Amino acid sequence: MVFGRKVVDFYNIGVLIPFLSYMRKYLFLLAFLALHLSIMAQSDSLQKDTTRHQVLFATTMGNIKVELYNETPLHRDNFLKLVRNGDFDGMLFHRVISGFMIQTGDPRSKEAKPGEYLGEHEVSKEEIPAEILFPKFWHKRGALAAARQPDNINPERKSSSSQFYIVYGKRFRDSDILEQQRFLDERTGGKVKLTPELKKAYYEIGGYPSLDGQYTVFGEVFEGINVVKMIQWVDTDKNDRPVEDVRIVKATIIK
Repeated sequence: MVFGRKVVDFYNIGVLIPFLSYMRKYLFLLAFLALHLSIMAQSDSLQKDTTRHQVLFATTMGNIKVELYNETPLHRDNFLKLVRNGDFDGMLFHRVISGFMIQTGDPRSKEAKPGEYLGEHEVSKEEIPAEILFPKFWHKRGALAAARQPDNINPERKSSSSQFYIVYGKRFRDSDILEQQRFLDERTGGKVKLTPELKKAYYEIGGYPSLDGQYTVFGEVFEGINVVKMIQWVDTDKNDRPVEDVRIVKATIIK
């Protein structure tokens, strides 16, 4: 039975049910719009974020700090992943050539015996598609670049999954630059040309131009080039491996 105010209550409930249904739809729409706006804001923030990530390599000869280019995202992200996983920790600089570069990234080097030949192993067999952006990025002193297999078995110039090198090079005189350009013409069919600006930079800053346009340069040293200089001076064996091990103690993302 229904008495007095109870009748009114049931009447109000009958009116309230469709109202609540409408409000649920309205609130759902508001929540959807809020989520959409949040995602848009995050996306816009990411697009505007031009901060370059930085990595510290603490080595047995001192610290080297590198900055990664956002314009080469595949190499940047792969490199950061390797650092986060601790893959570089304990690796040797297994190939060092004075006046040229220092190279590391072979996981086998962590437990290598003295004099053992290195350079044939990778953290992963999956290569990275080339991101060669010459002349924007070139082999100046301090350039961070990816090692790779030679053109005859790697015509797409895909990069190694973990091996990389840091250029030290030298300062080139005008006659040296002409020789380097001839070498580039032979290797690239005349497709890679050193601009007047680059020639001037190789004369004043130094580097190794004969690799330009053929390997992916994805970062640069911003602190510790003196450590690179010392490493490329060490005594090496017939395979260019340092006689006394030079090791990466720890790699850390600092920015």
